Amino acid sequence: MTTVTPVPVFTLYGESLNWPTPDLLHCESIHSRSSLYEWHIRIHQHADIVQLLYLHKGSAEIEIEGVKTHVSQACIQVVPALCVHSFKFSPGTQGFSLSFSSPLVALFEQRFGQPLEVLARPGCLPVNASRHRINALFSTLQSEYEGDGLAREMMLHSLISALLVWLNRQCCASDGGVQRPQRNKAVMRQFSKLLERHYREQLPVTEYARRLGLSVTHLNTLCHEFHGASALALMHQRLILEARRMLLYSTMTISQISEHLGFSDATYFSRFFRRQVGVAPKTFRSAAASASFSLEKQK
Repeated sequence: MTTVTPVPVFTLYGESLNWPTPDLLHCESIHSRSSLYEWHIRIHQHADIVQLLYLHKGSAEIEIEGVKTHVSQACIQVVPALCVHSFKFSPGTQGFSLSFSSPLVALFEQRFGQPLEVLARPGCLPVNASRHRINALFSTLQSEYEGDGLAREMMLHSLISALLVWLNRQCCASDGGVQRPQRNKAVMRQFSKLLERHYREQLPVTEYARRLGLSVTHLNTLCHEFHGASALALMHQRLILEARRMLLYSTMTISQISEHLGFSDATYFSRFFRRQVGVAPKTFRSAAASASFSLEKQK
């Protein structure tokens, strides 16, 4: 089986160090890193880091899992661990990048008493009327992070708590304020972790249900409640997400991708991809390459 890493994996973009500071977080201005790379942070991902990108002034083209969005209003982009992403900023863009290691996320989830779902999925949250408060919060965070004042860690954690409360409130507001039972949320979170760990093995739904201590019917009910799709559909979506990534960002052949994703043969993989996406893998790759070429010619 061919083993590749089609998308670069960094701790912080462009760095090979495991973690640059003794802290469990890292805070920096957009200018400090992006200006070193001509304001273009290219496609990459982080294995166990959640990032919050705060855009205060300027504009950016944000690409998340192959989908590009142009943003010019003040906002916070959530980038979960393992999410493939890139940023292309207009020169002089102002804002901050805040990175959390997994242990720190776990610590704050323990303090909140529940999973911070707002950090588990990519999303772009406009700050709207909270712009001045959010800007002051990030500015103070960076100042504290770079300093060595008395009770520095306590101050940093207090500021992060305030930021996470704000983000969580936006998440709840977008869900209409509906609070689902915490146990069901925990089950779905565990299902997501199992799926992330085993999607290439293409385990049957019955095996996921067994490991979660549920019936297949109950698992499907929860999947429909939280995601609007069956467990099998979610398993297929995860396979397609990885297939799209590899077609977009790697030079692997269709046969190699098929093998890497656990399909018995490339023909079956191609039929599966066409059924899910609407076009064959080769057509999808060619169309993406043509679009990128056209964009480059327009610059």
